[in-house]
Amino acid sequence: QVQLVQSGGGLVQAGGSLRLSCAASGIIFSINTMGWYRQAPGKQRDMLATITSGGRTNYADSVKGRFTISRDNAKNSVYLQMNSLKPEDTGVYYCNTGINGRYWGQGTQVTVSS
Repeated sequence: QVQLVQSGGGLVQAGGSLRLSCAASGIIFSINTMGWYRQAPGKQRDMLATITSGGRTNYADSVKGRFTISRDNAKNSVYLQMNSLKPEDTGVYYCNTGINGRYWGQGTQVTVSS
């Protein structure tokens, strides 16, 4: 049974930083591409960042230069370091993996106040 358990998030002022973590079990973590997504209120869920098994990263333009995705295969974990946060970064953040992105974390609320 695949599980993605997220931690981190919360309330922060604009310009601040947060770090999200996602611990995976039930998969061979090291071979899987991992991703972070965000769903803002009333909007669709959008990809923010992905990292391949080889460490290649990809970012949405909206977060490029501010967010950093990383992984620790020894801990079966993926992280999202978020700096220079803006009110428009507010939303529920999800980690994701699996064939066709079939597995999702439980979601973590991030609220950025102006």
